[in-house]
Amino acid sequence: MSKSFALLIGLIPLAVMAQVEQTARWEINTDQEAEVYKVAPADSLGVVVYSKGQGKDVDQIELIRLDTTLKEIWKGYIPVQKSLVIAFAHVFKRKMYLLLNHQTNPLVGFVMVELSVDKGQYISHFIKNIIPFRPTEFISSQGAVMIGGYYNYRPLVLHYSLVTKKSKILPGFFNELGELNQIKVNNDYSIDIIVSARNQQKRKSLWLRNYNQEGDLLKTTVLEPQEKRSLIFGRSAKTPDNQMLVAGVYGRYTEYSRGIFISSVSPFGEYTTRYYNFADLQNFFRFMRVNQEKRVKKRIERRKIKGKKIKFNYRFLVQEIIPYQDQFIMLGEAFYPRYVYRTRNATGGGFYGYNNPLAYQNYTPYRNDQIFDGFQYTHAIVIGFDKEGKVKWDNSFEINDAKSFQLEQFVKIAPSGSRIDLLYFYQNLIRTKIIQGNDVLEGKTADEIKMLSPTDFVNKNDVQPNRLHYWYGKHLIASGFQNIRTSKDRLAEVERRVFFINKIDYQ
Repeated sequence: MSKSFALLIGLIPLAVMAQVEQTARWEINTDQEAEVYKVAPADSLGVVVYSKGQGKDVDQIELIRLDTTLKEIWKGYIPVQKSLVIAFAHVFKRKMYLLLNHQTNPLVGFVMVELSVDKGQYISHFIKNIIPFRPTEFISSQGAVMIGGYYNYRPLVLHYSLVTKKSKILPGFFNELGELNQIKVNNDYSIDIIVSARNQQKRKSLWLRNYNQEGDLLKTTVLEPQEKRSLIFGRSAKTPDNQMLVAGVYGRYTEYSRGIFISSVSPFGEYTTRYYNFADLQNFFRFMRVNQEKRVKKRIERRKIKGKKIKFNYRFLVQEIIPYQDQFIMLGEAFYPRYVYRTRNATGGGFYGYNNPLAYQNYTPYRNDQIFDGFQYTHAIVIGFDKEGKVKWDNSFEINDAKSFQLEQFVKIAPSGSRIDLLYFYQNLIRTKIIQGNDVLEGKTADEIKMLSPTDFVNKNDVQPNRLHYWYGKHLIASGFQNIRTSKDRLAEVERRVFFINKIDYQ
C-alpha cells in the first residue's frame, strides 16, 4: 500500500461567513476487497487510523497514528484470532481502547486492546462474558470501560475495571424489557445510564441510573410521562449546579414522536417536565418547500382556532446535548425507513405517501414486494433551552439528500461565538448552514472535498461511506473511501481507490 499527505493551501470557499477551510489531507491506497479503515479522533494527540486485515494463520490489526497536521507519527500491527472482529474503538485521554468480540460464539467473552496513543505500546485484556450478548455500546473512562448490549431483549451494561481486571453487570438491569438510550461518563467520572421501558400503565418511561466510577449504583430516578403520553427516547447533560437535564421525544404508544420533552432533574430526584409539540417550534417545518411549509402552518393555525389537537408523527432521534453559553443545545434528526419494490409497475410508481415521513405510518413495511433501502433523513432540528427546560429558540437544517443503512448522526454542531455552524458530509460535499437563534445568517452551502492533485477527480457516488467526526478545538475530520478517476467523466476508468482523511477548520 502507498500513502500520500499534503497541505491544502489557499482553499477557502467563497462563502465568507462560513469560513470552512480544508487545510490538510492524508490518504492510503486500498483494494476494493480490503477491510474497511476507520478513524478514532484523539483530540490534540491527532487521530488513529485502524483496520483489521486477513492473514494466513492469524489476522492483524493495522494501526497508524497521525498528528494534527495529518503527518504519520507511527505505524504498527497487532496479531488477533481470525474469529475476532473489531466492534468498537474509543479514545480516553492518552489511551485508545479497541473492543473485539467473537463472530460465532458470544459466550467466549471479549478481547480488549489498550493502546498508548503516544508510543503505540499495547496490552490485551480478556473480559469474561458470563451472559452472552452482542455489544451495541462501548465507552471508556478513568480506570474502567463499559459495554452495553441486550440479553433476551433486556438491556444490560457490563463494567470492566482496568485496575482489578474484573468485570460485572451493573446493578439495576434485567428487571424489564427496554431500550438502552445512553451511557455517559461525567466530568467527575460518575456514569449516567438512561433506559426507556414501559411502566405498569404500559406507557414508556425513562429510568435514570447514576453510578460511581467503580460501578456502584448511587441513585435511580424514573421519569414518568403525562397521561396518554410516552417518553420514547432521551439523552442527558449536567448543569454546573449538579442538576440533570434530560431531553428527548415523546409520543403516544408507538415509536412515532409527536414532540420534544425537556426534564429538569434535581440532585434529589425531583423533576419538572415540559412538552413541546412539533407544531409549537418556529422552524421545525422549514426543511419543506416554501409552499408546502405554508400549507402546513395554515393547517396548524386552523386547528388551533377550532381548538383541535395538532398531531404530527415523526421518527426522530435526539443525537446530543451540549452546553452553549448560558444555555444548552439539543440536536435531533428526523428520518424514515425507505423501501423499494421487488418488481415495479410499468410506470415505476409507488403508492401515495411512499417517500413522505408524515405519511409513513399509513402503510406496513413488511410486504413481500418490498426491500429495505436504508434510512432516509429529512432534516435536523437544533433547539436552545435554559436549565429549567424552557425553549429559547429553534432552527433547522435540511438534510433530505442523506441516506444510510444504519442510524447515525449526520449533522455536527460547531459553535463560534454568537453563531452556530451546522455541518454534514455526504456524497463528497461538506454542506454548511450558519444560524443564530431563530435566524439563518447564511443558507445551505456546499464545498467539495479537496484532493491532493488537480488531476484527481471524484464523482459524488464514488465516496462511500462518508463520515464527519468531532476532533479538537475548531477542527473536524472528514473521512471515507474514494474511487479516484482521471477525468470528470463518470465512465472514466478508476485509477485508484483510497481511504482519505481531510482536516476541516471552521472559524
